[in-house]
Amino acid sequence: MLKEKHDHNPLTFPDGFLWGAATSAHQVEGNNTNSDWWHWEEKVQPPGMRSGKAADHYHKYKKDFEMAKELGHNAHRLSIEWARIEPKEGVFDEKEIQHYKDVLGNLKEQGFEVMITLHHFTSPQWLAEMGGWENGKAINYFERFVEKIVPELKMFVDLWITINEPGVYAYNGYLTGVWPPQKKNKFAAAKVFWNMALAHNKAYHVIHKHVQNAMVGIAHNAASFSHLHHHSLKEALAVWGYDIGSNHLFFYLTGSETHDFIGLNYYFNKYISFNGESKIPGTLDISKTRKDATDMGWEVHPEGIFSVIMDFSDYHKPVYITENGLASTNDDRRARFLISYLKEIYHAMQLGVEVKGYFHWSLMDNFEWADGFGPRFGLVEIDYDTLKRTPRPSAHLYAEIARDNQIPHHFMQFIGHSIDVGEVLKEEDPHD
Repeated sequence: MLKEKHDHNPLTFPDGFLWGAATSAHQVEGNNTNSDWWHWEEKVQPPGMRSGKAADHYHKYKKDFEMAKELGHNAHRLSIEWARIEPKEGVFDEKEIQHYKDVLGNLKEQGFEVMITLHHFTSPQWLAEMGGWENGKAINYFERFVEKIVPELKMFVDLWITINEPGVYAYNGYLTGVWPPQKKNKFAAAKVFWNMALAHNKAYHVIHKHVQNAMVGIAHNAASFSHLHHHSLKEALAVWGYDIGSNHLFFYLTGSETHDFIGLNYYFNKYISFNGESKIPGTLDISKTRKDATDMGWEVHPEGIFSVIMDFSDYHKPVYITENGLASTNDDRRARFLISYLKEIYHAMQLGVEVKGYFHWSLMDNFEWADGFGPRFGLVEIDYDTLKRTPRPSAHLYAEIARDNQIPHHFMQFIGHSIDVGEVLKEEDPHD
């Protein structure tokens, strides 16, 4: 008789593992009036699709952090707004710098490990009027901003993110044109990507100049790729090409020596298929497969985060999951999502990858860029009429995991464990 191999032990994470959530300034603070995004919204977007006061985190940050602490978080990732700090070229607003000192100081007072992002998609309007990141001078302007702000904030910060998702920024702003400045130019996209790579390197060295033993990286949007026909050499080569271009190019351009850790944002799984109608294999529209997808149409594919972590383990650096979450108005799905993705992270760690933290996207519902307020990513629900915060059931599930530093076995019920199939079938039997 075969011995049962199902393990009922909890999935325990290492001591010191960081459990937190992430936000970005423009998406939650509100009234970011000096930024390029605000000006674009006012010019292009209808009133209901503008960020406005967002979640008013700018004024409510203390209560938001208290809530995160009550929910078991020991770490938090957030961004600071360059457009607030340098509203005019070369002019720094000391009141705004003090505001961010107060914000970060409050986090430290409550015992959080702090991960800060210096550029999360938004830039000052004055830079946009000078050509934005297409202008090579943006590299030096960003370096000057980093030179100014790092000495001011260094006592509050444990982990530094220079730039969030440079590839996504270049793709959406300069290839598809769905984000400002709404260009569709491959040369411009490549130039922006290159300038951001150079800006990261400069920022990396500035941070290390001011902060002894600094830990610096980027938050990189990494996708998992697979081909539908395993016998197809064309599809296999296409998967390799997509992986290099989408996942690793920024690290090749910057050099791994300017990354003290690997920050991974994971949302996307892509299937590569060659249907014979084109010379180049393309990605499959998952709506055709009717696979489980978020409200944004992104496939729910927990195995992909395992694949991505293992792919990036070749850099032999600590890994932080800097973003991972789903847009859904059905919070039951978020509970299943959390367990299934955290389980895959645990399995990657069993193979020796040094994953040191997980930051769920997002702490609260937020302004989701060109998609407005419809997508709901938050562990905490925001009533945008009253700005009332209400932790969702998934927030309490995540809290138990974070407090105990483990996934208890009974949580596996969310992904089908411990389900009595006979009882389920009996309940559904119309002849019973």
